[in-house]
Formats: sequence, C-alpha cells, structure tokens
Amino acid sequence: MSVGGLEKLDVWCKARDFAVRINKEVLPLLPTEEKWVLNLQLRRSSQSIPANIAEGHGRFNFQDNVRFCYIARGSLEETLSHIVYTHKVGYISEALFKSLALDGENVNRLINGYIGFLKKSKQGANEPGANYSIREDTADYNIEDDSISSESNIE
Repeated sequence: MSVGGLEKLDVWCKARDFAVRINKEVLPLLPTEEKWVLNLQLRRSSQSIPANIAEGHGRFNFQDNVRFCYIARGSLEETLSHIVYTHKVGYISEALFKSLALDGENVNRLINGYIGFLKKSKQGANEPGANYSIREDTADYNIEDDSISSESNIE
C-alpha cells in the first residue's frame, strides 16, 4: 500500500481535505485559552477520520475495513460536534460553520457509501485466514488463600 493507492480513494481524499480545512480555517480562530483543550480535540478528531479510513484500507479485508470506517464516522461526528460548539460560543462565523457542516455531511455520505460498497463486494473475504476467528477459551479462576482459611494466622 502506498499514498498513491489512497489518493485513488475518493472518501479518503475528501476526509483528508476536511481535516486540512479544520486545521487551516478553524484552529487559528480559536482563542489562546483553547490551545490545549478544544484545539487539540479538534485536531485529533479531524485527523482521525482519514487515518482510520487509511488503516482499514490497508487491512485488505472488508470486515476490518468496515470496522475502521465506523471508527472514522465516529471521529467525523465528534469533529462536527466540536464545530457546533465553536460556532455556538462565537469562535467561528455562521458562513464557515455552514460550509464545514456541508463538507461534513458530504464526507459522511462518502463513508456510508464506502461501507455499503465494502459490505457488498466483500473484498478480502477469500484471503488466507479470512474465515478464521481468534478467541480465547474461558478459564475458571479459583482463588485459594490458605492464610485466610485459618483463624490461627490472624493476630
């Protein structure tokens, strides 16, 4: 996998552009007192969107890919929540808010479409080991403490 492969994935490109937009257009508008709180939260949640799409894409199995797309969608919702907050407290303008909300809706549609495509195509379903699952057998845990069973040990 390479960056060139991701560049062909429209959902990743739009998610990346959305994250870059947050970084360039929103973060500089936040006041200094938000440097370590809202700024960091917005930066991380927005960057998580394309990062999770990329990680799922690199797994070469539709089930893993879908799972990471769900995570990316959650990060998008988190980012949009922060954008609503920044607008409500007056850090960003109405025009910027509406534009970002529209971009967020577009990225959401792309993620949902990509999830649908992955589920339908089941890419990687025939890869070696794709049908195996990892699970641990449960074990009974017995706790035996001889020092507690005898009152003579208690002083």
